[in-house]
Amino acid sequence: MSKKFLLTGGIILFAGIATAAALFLFPYEPKQPPKADDTGSTSQGVQEVVNANNKFTFNLYSELKKSESGNIFYSPYSISAALTMTYEGAKGQTADEMKSVFHFPEISTLRPNFAAIYNKINKGAKDYELRTGNALWVQQNYPLLEDYTNRVEKYYGGKAANLDFAKETEKSRQTINSFIEEQTNNKIKDLIPSGVLNSLTRLVLTNAIYFKGTWEWEFDKSNTREQDFKITPSNVVKTPMMYMKPKKARFNYSDLEDLQILELPYKGGKISMLILLPTENLDSIEPALTAEKLSEYKSQMQETKLDAIYLPKFEFDTKYTLNENLKALGMPTAFDLSSADFSGMTTTEKIWIDFVIHQAYVKVDEKGTEAAAATAVSGMIGSAMPRNVFKADHPFIFLIQEKDTGNILFLGRVVNPTL
Repeated sequence: MSKKFLLTGGIILFAGIATAAALFLFPYEPKQPPKADDTGSTSQGVQEVVNANNKFTFNLYSELKKSESGNIFYSPYSISAALTMTYEGAKGQTADEMKSVFHFPEISTLRPNFAAIYNKINKGAKDYELRTGNALWVQQNYPLLEDYTNRVEKYYGGKAANLDFAKETEKSRQTINSFIEEQTNNKIKDLIPSGVLNSLTRLVLTNAIYFKGTWEWEFDKSNTREQDFKITPSNVVKTPMMYMKPKKARFNYSDLEDLQILELPYKGGKISMLILLPTENLDSIEPALTAEKLSEYKSQMQETKLDAIYLPKFEFDTKYTLNENLKALGMPTAFDLSSADFSGMTTTEKIWIDFVIHQAYVKVDEKGTEAAAATAVSGMIGSAMPRNVFKADHPFIFLIQEKDTGNILFLGRVVNPTL
């Protein structure tokens, strides 16, 4: 049986001044990420880190939708993972702002419980694949503090590899991109565009996450038909609409005043997709959509026998430079060459964040979901449906989560499934 993929990755780039020959080796086999040290983690601590990630998820969404009128897709987990490793090297106001934006708990809680989430993702399962990996790409002979690199490896599995950004900039870029591409089964290509790295780049931090699975109850391809999808009441496109008439299956579902919410589980029972379908349009639910609001919606879901489920097939790519979004959320200092403080990484040079880049891909069809995303940070010196029918024939929001903790791995918005 064919399976589908869900992937994401992240990268953080810093700059300074140095020269040397590079080794151009991967820090580890891309699909075999090392284990992190989760000694001291607790279920309560894990939930604190999950809650932090989920709050950031919707804060970032509120920023992205200000400039993005169409489809949106990203991995909050990937972005948080990359920036958490960055946070480990931040001091003073830089650290305070990052802690606020990402809602990080105290560092003694963050480290073991982030490690526990990372290890859980990499635990392996019979019915699906799910893994994540972090890495540090360091200018050859650049003096990163040993304490910093040890912490990143210990709690985040972020092993280091040496490159020569100063003399072999393009080769360094290709090496990192190749590593991300292998981690994401070739779904995220050219994460770092040409021209982003330069001779002042000193450090790049990357994250990637990969998921491969199939629906618990697959859609029958023979039932897929071209149907109308109403982008707006006056803008209608034809799109392949999947259809399911469940016979025995019962779905976690609720029909609320302003939206329907449906959970579609993947095989294995650990990962699921939640779909938020507004009764009228996205404007009716987006302004109030927060992690707390999502929890409220989920608390009202019950196992329900549905007469029909309609969901469009869709596939699209996204790419964002998140500098301005993160500044707007409250962390401008990290991007300011004069005031950024990453002295927890190195004390020999002034470094700052130059770029935060996130790239993503998603595909949903009858078998399941295929998606990918990557984050890069660069531093330098319709009408209501009957209650028993779920028909996503107008714009909706979807997210992919770990069922037991509610940890959001991916979030997207479908405005036009044909793009």
